[in-house]
Amino acid sequence: MPTIVVDVMPKAELLDPQGKAVSGALARLGQNAFTSVRIGKRFELTVDGEVTDDVLATARQVADEILSNSVIEDVVGVEVVE
Repeated sequence: MPTIVVDVMPKAELLDPQGKAVSGALARLGQNAFTSVRIGKRFELTVDGEVTDDVLATARQVADEILSNSVIEDVVGVEVVE
């Protein structure tokens, strides 16, 4: 069955306390190759049947209206994976 993956991230201008915590932990562990960390959400929507343009448009609408909070988050990706 095909799956539609939706990625949601905090808006760039907002603080990401989880990302800062992970970034600090990496630095304490000596992992200095990474300058910052941002943590988001991934949703996997399984589709029963073919992913048509209408189904993908519906997934984008669901991502914008239900899966993300448009005040503090951006939908950064909606893609089909087999």
